[in-house]
Amino acid sequence: MRPWTDSLRFAFQPVVNLATGGVAALETLARPETGDILAEARRDPELDGRLAVLAFRAAARMERLLPLHINVFAATLADLGGLTPLHDAVRAAGRLPWEVTLDIVPPYTHVPQRALLDAVSALRGQGFRISADGIGEGDVPLRLLTDLAPDLVKLDASLLGRPAAVRAMRTLCEHLGALLAVEGVETEQQHAEALSAGAQLAQGELFAPPARIPAVDVYVPPRFPEALAVPRPGPTVREFVRPAALLPVTASAGQVRALLTGSPDVSGVLLVDQSGAPVRSVHRSRFLLSMSGRYGHALYADRPAFKLGDPPRTVGADATAWEVLDVVAVGGRDRTSDDVAVVDRRGRCVGVVRLADLVRALAETRVEEAAGLNPLTRLPGSDAITGEVDRRIAGGRGFTLSWLDIDHFKQVNDGAGFAAGDELIRSVGRTLQQATAGHTRVGHIGGDDFLVLADEEGLGPLASAMLGAPWSAGGRPVTLSLATVVCAPGSVVDHRQAAACLAPLKKAAKELSGASWVLARAGLPGYEILHGAAVPSARSGYAAVDPWS
Repeated sequence: MRPWTDSLRFAFQPVVNLATGGVAALETLARPETGDILAEARRDPELDGRLAVLAFRAAARMERLLPLHINVFAATLADLGGLTPLHDAVRAAGRLPWEVTLDIVPPYTHVPQRALLDAVSALRGQGFRISADGIGEGDVPLRLLTDLAPDLVKLDASLLGRPAAVRAMRTLCEHLGALLAVEGVETEQQHAEALSAGAQLAQGELFAPPARIPAVDVYVPPRFPEALAVPRPGPTVREFVRPAALLPVTASAGQVRALLTGSPDVSGVLLVDQSGAPVRSVHRSRFLLSMSGRYGHALYADRPAFKLGDPPRTVGADATAWEVLDVVAVGGRDRTSDDVAVVDRRGRCVGVVRLADLVRALAETRVEEAAGLNPLTRLPGSDAITGEVDRRIAGGRGFTLSWLDIDHFKQVNDGAGFAAGDELIRSVGRTLQQATAGHTRVGHIGGDDFLVLADEEGLGPLASAMLGAPWSAGGRPVTLSLATVVCAPGSVVDHRQAAACLAPLKKAAKELSGASWVLARAGLPGYEILHGAAVPSARSGYAAVDPWS
């Protein structure tokens, strides 16, 4: 009778970095020719543990330098207390445990949680990285997910139809220090939704189907305009991490040379200690130049590669692209092309970032920001504010949203001329920026309308600067109207609801005499008149306008 391993084959599917479009890792998937060995493995922890070892060995035979993802059932880890045979197989193959991510697969029901957490702790102690798989379609309790504190959370693509849930999971990942991936991406629309939701990684048929031979090239569609329109304070390193070529610090120059010559896409090698912390950085061109010189191979081949390396440049996984540029700027110009090692909270290398990726992304960010600026005031439009409002809501943060405009602006233009009107608008915009510098986001949404996103403590200085100063255009006195809605955490679900709360306040402010300020709190009835006087007989000719339209 043929052993079951004879009918077992493995396929490999790439995990794609959504920022760079490169392959970040390979997931190994069992593909039995007969029977349902996965169903058996779900019931038999010993069998599932053996499958994990076989999956790793199949991937290791492919001689790819990419990090690997290996699936294992949650019940297997709880029952076995770890995966010692897998750890032994990784070491025997010359790979490092932190290059392997264990995708913990549902079901979690009836799995002893304490035993599972103890097993995960033991695996982490060995160096393995942990991924929570099947979130959205599985049965993982939210409390257990936070206790696991995974390095990666994999969401099912079906959740992309519920963007609020995906944004909430992104926020949780940020608190846990985890990356967010989306599985089962099949369409370009899902790709755009994953980008918009803030996912850093993805996999699915759209990029490349599972195959017996790992895909060298993957299809990554161009970003949709709406995915590019969301402004960011600065892209984070997590979005650009590439797999690192790692060797132990004891590796010889000959071993490094063999790795580089066999992998033309590798720009450098990091030598790491037993804990996975970078100790030395070996740059491809400088190293091969040393080895190719006269007597170079004879001099260096059997000697430690450590002597031909440089101190590594490192950044934390939470660093921004700007912080990486600061690191690159320190030191000689000959090292500007060196990869920068990205380390986790334990100091272990989780990958590298390349300067070219960062420069391209920062350039794109600047172009996108410039395209959204109002040509008169050089202030961003409503998209900049809507994105930040939604991020604050997803992060559970309170905020205030204010609308400000110039009273009877048409009469200003008719009486003083459009040039005076334009100068007045520019002056209001400049004063808004100065009054709120460092504490708020100011947007010019067209005409004489401005939006201000701020914390509640910033309202006093804002009102004082805008309503307490005299304004004029062409010698004519001018007043301003201000309307504010205070949104406590949980009081609104998105920027549209915040805008709906703000719209009637705009009308109320315009119905007051002189400079005016009306304030309300989302979810509570009524509003306060903080500046201006009511005019009972006045009839406003201004409609309640949604400032986001």
